[in-house]
Amino acid sequence: MSHPNNVQKTALTVTRWVGSPASIILHTILFIGSFALAFSHLVAFDRMLLVLTTIVSLEAIYLAIFIQMTLNYTTETIEGVERDIDEMQEDVEEIQEDIDEIQGDVDELQEDVEDISEDVGEMTEEEVEEERVEAVHQQKLTDIQRDHSKLVADIAKLQGR
Repeated sequence: MSHPNNVQKTALTVTRWVGSPASIILHTILFIGSFALAFSHLVAFDRMLLVLTTIVSLEAIYLAIFIQMTLNYTTETIEGVERDIDEMQEDVEEIQEDIDEIQGDVDELQEDVEDISEDVGEMTEEEVEEERVEAVHQQKLTDIQRDHSKLVADIAKLQGR
């Protein structure tokens, strides 16, 4: 989108001013003044109409040119905005694709967390089982040591007889 040059700025300013209440008031005063000059016989009526018609015609020509320049500039500006909107739409679509990919990654991570949680649960069950087996082995070892002590004592008794 281009910035307006000096001529375009002038066209924008003139068309903005012509559409204002101040412009209506000024033109009304000028027309009343022109007719007042003619009716007061300070200027011939035909001459006043000729000058007024020429001024109004030139004003209309320049206004038409300025209005067209303003329209052209506005059209360029709108086209630039449309291009920007298209680019933004493409960016939004790319961002949506990225969000979809991230959502997929989050889903995969969630599955991994669930798997790890299950593994932790299984490890805890395995540890409980290992402790139970260890307790059984410890009990058997204690029983063996007790039985061994009895056997040693029984052997000692038998030898002492």
